Amino acid sequence: MPMLKRGLTLLVTVAATLLGLLLVTFLIGRVVPIDPVLSALGDRASAESYAQMRSQLGLDLPLWQQFIRYVGDVAQGDLGTSVLTSRPVLEDVLRVFPATLELATVAAVIGAVLGIPAGVFAATNRGRWPDHAIRLLGLIGHSLPIFWLGLMALLLFYARLDWVPGPGRVDVFHEGMVDAVTGIVTVDALLAGEADIFWNAVHHLVLPSTILGLYSVAYIARMTRGFMLDQLRQEYITTARVKGLSEARVVWRHALGNIAVPLITVIALSYASLLEGSVLTETVFAWPGLGLYITNSLLSADMNAVLGGTLVVGAVFIALNLLSDLLYRLLDPRAR
Repeated sequence: MPMLKRGLTLLVTVAATLLGLLLVTFLIGRVVPIDPVLSALGDRASAESYAQMRSQLGLDLPLWQQFIRYVGDVAQGDLGTSVLTSRPVLEDVLRVFPATLELATVAAVIGAVLGIPAGVFAATNRGRWPDHAIRLLGLIGHSLPIFWLGLMALLLFYARLDWVPGPGRVDVFHEGMVDAVTGIVTVDALLAGEADIFWNAVHHLVLPSTILGLYSVAYIARMTRGFMLDQLRQEYITTARVKGLSEARVVWRHALGNIAVPLITVIALSYASLLEGSVLTETVFAWPGLGLYITNSLLSADMNAVLGGTLVVGAVFIALNLLSDLLYRLLDPRAR
């Protein structure tokens, strides 16, 4: 019964969160100063065409009826039709999201692999120059505008040094050479046995994922440092040292092991932020992902696409929070 109760509580919480997300996106679509009818028909549409399209979109209904209709459409996977591409928004999102997923996943791995050791090293050297250096780098990583950093990186490593290829996911002559099975170019190239395309995609991925990953490194390092400082003051750490355990075992096995649960939340939120915060990175590097799709749609007043993309990002946040909650229960028996 306790397990059933917790499961029902979690289900109700997720449903309420999704409903709130739908309400927010619905209200955004109604308060923005963009007329969806004019976006679809153009500003030279006749009064009869305008009225017909307004009725077809349900905009002549009371607001509460529009919301119920909106929820029903989303529940059926209908996010509307994009004015920019003339295709269903869900189809567009499924086409561009793998590119964002590929970029954000690599950036998240960079953030975790570099951020966690940096945070541990800063905590174990509190008040000394390594701690100050890591904190300064973290501050710089959060302060520099990502579009400026991306442009400077392209200028230096692409235009001047020619160490990395230019914008895009692959070189122009490699585009369309492999079937989009998963939508992730590196994976699709491996599945097709195209080693040249795989390495070309990896080279294109290095610079944007590193730029995006720097923000994740700064955040994860700062949070890891705070968690570790709290653990290193605990009595069990003193006891472990008194028993003669090596400092490496005390720090990396005991202290780091005890912050695994809160670190899951940090990494999950960082990953979700990378998925939704890659707009500027994708714009600078011409990366055809969800961020660039939303940006182009917003510039074209294509609110169906903008709200559909926003809804997907919100759903990703909810899914990652749910996943981190499930991982809590696996790692910490007290949460079961």
